[in-house]
Amino acid sequence: MRLKARVVQLDRGFPLVRTEDGAQFRCKHATALVKGKKHRAVIGDEVMVEADEAADIAQILEILPRRCSLVRKDPAERSLPQTLAANFDVVVVAHPLFELNIRRLERELVLAHETGARVVVALTKADLAQDEAQLRDTTELVRAIATNDDTVLVVSEFDAPSVEALRACIPADCTAVLIGRSGVGKSSLVNLLAGSEVQQTTAVRETDGKGRHTTVNRSMVAVRDGGWVVDMPGVRGLGLWNADAGIAAAFPDIDKAAMECRFRDCKHGAEPGCAVREAVEAGRIPPQRLESYLRLTEENEQQKQRNEEASRIRSRGGRRKR
Repeated sequence: MRLKARVVQLDRGFPLVRTEDGAQFRCKHATALVKGKKHRAVIGDEVMVEADEAADIAQILEILPRRCSLVRKDPAERSLPQTLAANFDVVVVAHPLFELNIRRLERELVLAHETGARVVVALTKADLAQDEAQLRDTTELVRAIATNDDTVLVVSEFDAPSVEALRACIPADCTAVLIGRSGVGKSSLVNLLAGSEVQQTTAVRETDGKGRHTTVNRSMVAVRDGGWVVDMPGVRGLGLWNADAGIAAAFPDIDKAAMECRFRDCKHGAEPGCAVREAVEAGRIPPQRLESYLRLTEENEQQKQRNEEASRIRSRGGRRKR
């Protein structure tokens, strides 16, 4: 029996899929999918499966086209991408308010915007802020970094309205992907959104407010009175992969200023007529923000060059085999 389904959990075993009528199956991939290019389904993928009542496990026959995906450079490969999730509407970037890492947040925003989905920044563990001044100043700083279209929320498990505000960002028929490094409280956020203890959490150390990594798989959890949220394991490496659009979307102020540069290929260094440098000197763009933009742009360009080189090597290898 051939059925359409969606991948709702990935772990060290076989993918778990759910059909449109609610039936769930553990699946293996058809040989044609994994042979050669090793094309495997990820969390959120819509797939066609073959389910036989006589078989112990179903089979994924086809992965349907993705409308969006969250992609990073594969940390184990120099020139290959790794897709982490597919077919979602919102990316929730979880970041601890009391321990703001601007460089990390800017990188997370680039990857989030590259997907084309709506972006929400959830400043977690607000109850661990030193005082009201830290809470206010950090929130204002993040709102200055985020774009006008991004939603920035301060969330605390002890503040029910803040949880409801985040839950409202994931209405019915909406899927959100929750990203952030280990220890930012993603599993706790999922439990709050679900309205029950669906994910294991670990105690937070009183000395620094950090917890241990708990989520080891990728699973899709129902949001109470809402849609679905994908809890991702903490991601340390966030290497960029063809992130031109994500950089432009995450740095709209710089991207807009660059349109006024004298030279189309301006690197915003010592070139004459650089409108970006003029904006920095005039105080309209913080110099630290331009530094981040240039660093991420350089990383992205270097990765694209490695991709092109690897593609040429693979092409020459294929010609020799023929």
